[in-house]
Formats: sequence, C-alpha cells, structure tokens
Amino acid sequence: MNDLRIGIIGFGARGSLSRHAHHPGEGSRVTVVADPSERGKEAAREALGEDVAIVDGVEELLAQHEVDAVMVLAPDYAHASVALRTLEAGIPTFCEKPMAISLEDADAMLEIAREKRARLYIGHNMRHMPVVRQMKAIVDSGRIGRVRAIWCRHFVGAGGDFYFKDWHAEREKAMSLLLQKGAHDIDVIHWLAGGSTRRVSGIGDLAVYGGITDRRDNSDRRMGEWYDEDIWPPTAQKELNPVVDVEDISMLQMTLDNGVLASYQQCHFTPDYWRNYTVIGDAGRIENMGDGAGDQIHLWTSRRSGPGRPDDVEVIARAEGGHGGADPSLVAEFLRFARSGGRTEVSVIAAREAVATGVRGAESIRSGGVPLEVPPAVDEIREYFDGGQV
Repeated sequence: MNDLRIGIIGFGARGSLSRHAHHPGEGSRVTVVADPSERGKEAAREALGEDVAIVDGVEELLAQHEVDAVMVLAPDYAHASVALRTLEAGIPTFCEKPMAISLEDADAMLEIAREKRARLYIGHNMRHMPVVRQMKAIVDSGRIGRVRAIWCRHFVGAGGDFYFKDWHAEREKAMSLLLQKGAHDIDVIHWLAGGSTRRVSGIGDLAVYGGITDRRDNSDRRMGEWYDEDIWPPTAQKELNPVVDVEDISMLQMTLDNGVLASYQQCHFTPDYWRNYTVIGDAGRIENMGDGAGDQIHLWTSRRSGPGRPDDVEVIARAEGGHGGADPSLVAEFLRFARSGGRTEVSVIAAREAVATGVRGAESIRSGGVPLEVPPAVDEIREYFDGGQV
C-alpha cells in the first residue's frame, strides 16, 4: 500500500493528532505542515522530524506540495476559511470540531464539498470514546426502551486555564463555548437520541471570569505554560485574556425533531472535570458515573432500584491514546475514508447540526432566553452526506 501524503494545517493544541497520521511505510505519512508561527513550526519539527516540509499557510501548501488529504487543526475561527480552500481544491479534508463558528460557514463547507466531490470529515472524536460507544450500544439494544429524554451536565474544572486565557474567551473568535466544548456534547446527545434539535432556548452568564481584572496577552505562551491546577477557587485566577466576553456557565433546553427532550448544562468554574449523561427511556434509564476507563455506566430497569442500587453496571472499557483512545480511532477512520470513501461513525450532517444548535443556543442566551428555531440542512445536502458522500 502506498502511503497517503497528509498535509497538516495548524500545529497548536491539536497538533498531536498528526502523530496518528504519520506512519511512514504503513499507509500514511505527514509530508508537509503549514503554520504561520515559529512555535508551531518548531513543534512540528520536533514531533514529526526534519523530513517533513514546513510552510507558512494553506496557499503555500497547495501551491508547492501535492497531498492526498489534509487535516485542518487550526483555531476554531480559521476552520471554515481553511477548509473551504482545501475543499475547493478537491482534497479530502479532516476539519477539527467545531466545523465552523457560524451556521453560514458550516453550510458553505457542505455546499463546496458536495460541489467538488471532496470528501469531508469532522473531528468529533467523542463518537469513538468508549463511554459514549457503550452508552450508544445500550440504547440501541432496547434495554431502556424508546429514548424520551437526555440530560447532560458538563463540569469543566479546568475552564479558567483552558478557555479564558486565550482566544477561546472572545466571542469574535469562538462565538461561544457552546461550540468549542458544547459541540461535542450536543453531537453525543443527538447521536444517543437519534434526532436533531429543531428548537432551543437558553440562559447563561459570565458569572466568574468577567469580574477578574488581572489580564495578560498570552499569545507568546501555550496553555501548558500557564496551566496551574493548584489555583483555587476560580476567582483566584490571574492573567486572563484581555478580552473575556463568552459565558462561563450556559444551560440549554432542546426539542428534537423526533420528540426527544434534552438539556445541556456547561459550567467552567466547577472543582471537578467530567461529563455526566443521563438517558431516560420508557423502560429504564442509564447514567455514566465518570467518563474514563474503569468508571461505570449504571442501568436502572425496575422499580425496585434506587440511589446507588442500579439493576446493572457496565464498566467503561480501556483504550490506548488520547481522549480514552478516541483520537487514534478518529484519525484511522479519516484515513480509511480519505482513501476509500464510504460511511463513517462520525457524521458531517450531525457536526453541522451541533454547530447550528450551539449558535442558536448562544443567540437565545443573549436574547433573554427566547426560544429559537434551528434550521435543518437542506434535503439534497443531507441526502448526499448521509449517503456516504457518493
């Protein structure tokens, strides 16, 4: 098998994904990295070796290098502009989630990918996480009956360090953390429910970090250089981004197109860091008690059960690699898709629906909680992508 030649665009926080695509002689190898910063260039050389070409940006990559696929790992605000360019060139494109920070850009990506017949894949790695896959298998087995409601609570204990000391804190560059963080959970909710949000309302606030006046331009540093897990409480944080105008707590209520009701809560100043999903069917419910290897999924399927006394317990499996083994599986699926096409566990339409729900949810929060309609993708676009992009 000839190696697929992979181009990497952006070598920042998610640059580590490139290592799963760099297996010279085994089917794929990174041949070129595009990043405008010297830090990104240095990190790429250190991770991938001196044989990998380094360029400044996507235009130089396309003009000077032949690649069989690209991975767009740039910051969220650059996803659409970069992916639109690679899709225009007809190149199979992996775009990290969220696929865009506006619904208009997400739909434009779908349009150009279909027009150019360029394979598009979005990096929703949680569809490959053991906890999510095991919950999905339980739902699909029918053990809890038909899904009627899903609740998700996301406790983001590292929120101050992860999202309020760089561009993530700015609406102009992130739109809302309902995209950067919430796109994961909204996609999981939709996947477990078997539907997509058509109406959303929300409340939220910049409750904690907006009141911290200690600010610093951290563009000369990376998160590992400012992260300090000993800082507590969150009000003791220092050196926040100069602009902080995204919410640090958000709550959404969602009505899906199949009648399922869902809620999503995200808080960036909790002491703990994990996700809790509760899926309620008309014959039982499931809930994950932790989301890592060795944690548990509890099942209640009788009226005799109670707190701490589930009817059954399933242990979350262990897998090697980042995000509970999801990252290597995600990249492997993309490489197979880039080479051969076909259906994938990750859904491009679902990625678009997660953006649409997050954007409309943020708009509702900023409009006093008014319910907003979430427009679906047009039928011919949905049919093309749900049909495997053939």
